[in-house]
Amino acid sequence: MSLYNVFDIAGSGMSAQNIRLNTTASNISNANSISSSQDKVYRARHPVFAAELTKASAAHDPNQPNASVGVKVLGIVESDKPLQVEYNPNHPSADKDGYIYKPNVNVVEEMANM
Repeated sequence: MSLYNVFDIAGSGMSAQNIRLNTTASNISNANSISSSQDKVYRARHPVFAAELTKASAAHDPNQPNASVGVKVLGIVESDKPLQVEYNPNHPSADKDGYIYKPNVNVVEEMANM
């Protein structure tokens, strides 16, 4: 394994962690947002990672220069945890039944993920 491959692996990991930190920051910044609709409220998001082992067995073969190892982000998924529902009929964003909807973001959990 050449030194360039080591840098590629480290770079892919750092890029993946950058996405994770940006997603966590987005979750924290939207933790106190409020909506009058369940469909419009912010939902916590989390990145999904996978090991990239494309042609990994060829990594030691000098005739296979396109071997790729590292981390890749498969996508970002929304959390399926239930939303926070609060009865507050005097709030300007309350729906017709007096409920407001808050994100399913746990700030303590997000800070631990950071």
